[in-house]
Amino acid sequence: MTVLASVFAPWLPLDNPNHQDLAAALQPPSAAHLLGTDQFGRDLLARIVYGARLALVMGALAVAGAVVVGTFLGLVAGYAGGWLDTVVMRTMDIFLAFPYLLIAIAIVTALGPGTGNAAVAIAIWLMPSAARVIRAAVLEIRSREYVEAAHALGARSPRVVMRHLLPNVTASLTVFSTVAIGRAIIMDSALSFLGLGAQPPTASWGNMVSSGRTYLVVAPHIALLPGVAILVTVVSFNLVGDGIKDALNPRSNR
Repeated sequence: MTVLASVFAPWLPLDNPNHQDLAAALQPPSAAHLLGTDQFGRDLLARIVYGARLALVMGALAVAGAVVVGTFLGLVAGYAGGWLDTVVMRTMDIFLAFPYLLIAIAIVTALGPGTGNAAVAIAIWLMPSAARVIRAAVLEIRSREYVEAAHALGARSPRVVMRHLLPNVTASLTVFSTVAIGRAIIMDSALSFLGLGAQPPTASWGNMVSSGRTYLVVAPHIALLPGVAILVTVVSFNLVGDGIKDALNPRSNR
């Protein structure tokens, strides 16, 4: 539902998410505003739906960047092995050794706040995990008979990688990408909460939770509802990822 609402947001009967009406500020859910209004009188339903668009786009872009770079590094490390594998994976371990939020904050601080830089920071954070997943899949596949047969027939390494390895790691990539979108949405919300992601008045779940915490006593729905949206979306992506994993690997259920 979140995905569908975000895709068709411009055609839904929603108010302008940035339209302010101070006379209607801090209203609870009602017939006029189904989820109430925030401190500026902006319709919360519209802001949550448009915030979903931003969260999904940010998550998709960040995961796409992480998957492209991580897949390349994982293929190279897993197929080449030896010192190259050691260098690549120890570099990835260095990234993973730092607290994930600290890395993202450092990158966004260096580049400057904003949605684009936040997406870059999230992609860099997810990239080592993608590389490790692909490397593990490649290590399992490269010793199979059809890969050895390709080598025996004189196939060069680029052809073996593109023809035999890459198509067979797509299942791992699909599962990782689905789960990673949920992780990216959490990170994007965290950066926006800290003022390092999307900047006001852009509708962002993290910004909404951050601004709503001031009004928890008089209008708890301002922070609560975007938080619920984050929870439901992330859990949904995790469940979809688990479902895809079970469908692609039925033996894991036995």
